[in-house]
Amino acid sequence: MQLFAQLVQQLGMSTKTNDKLEALVNYFTHADPKDRVWVIALFSGRRPRRTVNSTQLQTWCAELIHLPVWLLEECYHTVGDLSETIALLIPEQTALATTAGKPLYFYVEQFLQLEKADEAAKKEFILQSWQELTSKERFVFNKLLSSTFRVGVSQNMMVNALAKTVQLESSVIAHRISGNWDPATTGFEDLLTEQDISYDYSKPYPFYLAYAIEEEVSNLGAPGEWQAEWKWDGIRGQIIKRNNQLFVWSRGEDLITDKFPELAALLAKLPDGVVIDGEILPYKDGQVLNFNVLQTRIGRKNITKKNLQEAPAGLFAYDLLELNGQDIRHLSLTERRAALESLISEVQLPFIQLSPVVDFNNWEQLTTLREQSRNINSEGLMLKRKSSAYLVGRKRGDWWKWKIDPLTIDAVMVYAQKGTGRRSNLYTDYTFAVKDGDKLVTFTKAYSGLTDKEFAQVDAFVKKNSIEKFGPVRTVKPELVFEIAFEGIASSNRHKSGVALRFPRISRWRTDKKADEINTIEDLQKMLALYGK
Repeated sequence: MQLFAQLVQQLGMSTKTNDKLEALVNYFTHADPKDRVWVIALFSGRRPRRTVNSTQLQTWCAELIHLPVWLLEECYHTVGDLSETIALLIPEQTALATTAGKPLYFYVEQFLQLEKADEAAKKEFILQSWQELTSKERFVFNKLLSSTFRVGVSQNMMVNALAKTVQLESSVIAHRISGNWDPATTGFEDLLTEQDISYDYSKPYPFYLAYAIEEEVSNLGAPGEWQAEWKWDGIRGQIIKRNNQLFVWSRGEDLITDKFPELAALLAKLPDGVVIDGEILPYKDGQVLNFNVLQTRIGRKNITKKNLQEAPAGLFAYDLLELNGQDIRHLSLTERRAALESLISEVQLPFIQLSPVVDFNNWEQLTTLREQSRNINSEGLMLKRKSSAYLVGRKRGDWWKWKIDPLTIDAVMVYAQKGTGRRSNLYTDYTFAVKDGDKLVTFTKAYSGLTDKEFAQVDAFVKKNSIEKFGPVRTVKPELVFEIAFEGIASSNRHKSGVALRFPRISRWRTDKKADEINTIEDLQKMLALYGK
């Protein structure tokens, strides 16, 4: 655990890609092979499920160090992170030196064994672990325990680090570490040996991702070199049929086959050895619906007939990665698209459609077409070079996303709360309101979009102008006006305003406006009528 805690600290303190890469290479070179496998799993999203809740952790910590729970909670609100708070509060001198030095895999695999254990067994293990670990190790232990482990390492960076320690190409490594493998039973050599000795028929390919275009689209060159498609707002996924079995993977590498039973008919229709890349969308009567419709199905353990009727889903296919059991990602987009069109024409099922190509002759014409995106519940356009291969991860040059401008509304800040991590001492999480007659009604929260200097200025305002205190939340004088940007709007019974925003964030601080100049609830309702289909 010591080596892993050092790695997490190095990654957290470094802002340079090369420094992070060096830290990863050093770890993969010297760590226990079983620990290496678990780090690959953890850094690619395979975290153990939460075994205890935050209330239990606070209670047990307070008992261990003989501290009132209310005082521990005050410490938590100041630090801004429960894992760090507990790690700091337990005195270092209580560490049991005779039991220190257990590897990372010991703790993670104990978490798995404790999932079905009673509370007494969980408490005993956690208290013992807290006392045998150093403060830095306790922090990492708590993060893993609460399933909130996050680290600033991209999949691509981890793959590049592994490529420096094993004799495999980066593209091969990326494919090997994807899919449905179990870090508790998979050895490092088995996972990354030159010969793939345990072929997994469900294994997806790493997704190819696009960068947002930041310059004039005309700078991309001749329009004829590019294929334009609508950028859909759904669940990016791969449909795989191998060994007469059907698998549906999300971009987050969740196996979601059971979540979309309507796609099961593809098992009988698709030929064996096929992998399709596309977007799972709410789809009915030939129309793509608002993503909010699909959200009613996300997170459900069981999908009922009512769910299928109210939120029907389909796949909009836009790329073909494997055909007749052969990896065809190296072929040009033009060749892959032709093969995909032929395949979809043979399937002929209403819930699998070709994502249409947007025809255009020049960039001005495409710019005009892009403005129509919201009319079909699209986020904008994708631009793909016709000669491009299907690569791994996010690359510049061949695939670009060209989103439409977000919706915006002016609102006043009414509540503030301290952030987490490096912002735990600043009020950076805000709640906003619009006017409803003579009243203010809250409608969204946001915690991103300002510079560090602006966050510091707002923090100073909150501290000077707090009216009431509710735990970590402060009610503030409704004076600061901000422009809130968001991608979509939908009706909601859970919010006082009656609406819910998709991806809200602060667009800019409207220092030129006063609170009585903000938008109204009627303005939000007009947006809902226009864009909340």
